[in-house]
Amino acid sequence: MLKVAVLVSGGGTNLQAIIDANIPNVKIELVISSKPNVYALERAKQHDIESKVISKRDFTTQLEYENAMIKILEEKEIGLIVLAGFMTILSTHFVKMFERKIINVHPSLIPSFCGDGFYGLKVHEAALKKGVKVTGATVHYVNEITDGGEIILQKAVDVLEGDTPETLQKRVMEQAEWDILPRAIAQICNGL
Repeated sequence: MLKVAVLVSGGGTNLQAIIDANIPNVKIELVISSKPNVYALERAKQHDIESKVISKRDFTTQLEYENAMIKILEEKEIGLIVLAGFMTILSTHFVKMFERKIINVHPSLIPSFCGDGFYGLKVHEAALKKGVKVTGATVHYVNEITDGGEIILQKAVDVLEGDTPETLQKRVMEQAEWDILPRAIAQICNGL
């Protein structure tokens, strides 16, 4: 059984996609939120998944903050950490502690519209500004370079005439992120 921790900062739609996928031999052991009072915590509660709020602002340094997460992740014997809309950059120290055990879903086809400063609606705004006809999502391993780790899965999504950043974000989530994130977890669990 692969024990998974899902790190979130908002509504938890990607968390819900993982829950709904009911992946064989995978147990969501823990949800860690970087913010209190986000709907992702309610989703965890509805599915009897333990959750913790570990907020960076409650710690003096990044190291203290990350050590608090490391402690609980090790206590729970987490085998895979899934960043699902987690809006905090993790240090090299943290990434090295869990090498090839952290994955992220990013709302573009990496290497386009990724790296420092590309998150949330900013990704979709940049795609529309550039005039691309196809965008999508990428699941990748996390390393010390923002969105720079090895790609696991990608899925393309058409950009439609009249798209706004919001409509494009919704389509990318529904058609790509919610599909490839659970599939990537299943592949990792099966050692592919």
